[in-house]
Amino acid sequence: MRAHDIVDDVPTVTADDPVAAAVRLMARSRLPGLIVVDARSVPIRVLPGTQVLRMTVPRSHQEHPSLARTIDEPHADLFWQELGDRTVGECLPERPDRMAVVTPDATLLEAAALMGRVRSPLLAVVDGDDGRLVGGVVLERLLAALDRAAPQG
Repeated sequence: MRAHDIVDDVPTVTADDPVAAAVRLMARSRLPGLIVVDARSVPIRVLPGTQVLRMTVPRSHQEHPSLARTIDEPHADLFWQELGDRTVGECLPERPDRMAVVTPDATLLEAAALMGRVRSPLLAVVDGDDGRLVGGVVLERLLAALDRAAPQG
């Protein structure tokens, strides 16, 4: 089995999209992360959900976790809605992570090895010729495919 056998059409975001909209997209689509693409639909970053969540937490609360305890529960549940007009691009890590990208002909082993190496539950599947996004491979679908391929008994 190859990546093209388990690829999903996943929604994407651009660096210009608001972070709040990206979070909503990820939540409503039940995605384990987001693929950030450029104007040509070429992936520029694959962000695991934990990195997307990190974009929503004020830097002061990340650097000093005890500050989070000072916020009462009703406000603590709404912290991410105070992002204003911050964009995905403004919140991307300065150092790009290794790209979680495979071509459609990648085997399930190649996909699993890359997911583990870059610690991402989402891979971008790109056309080998122009690098445009074909779709995404999510961890859940990869594990299900591996399970189906295993001898039953």
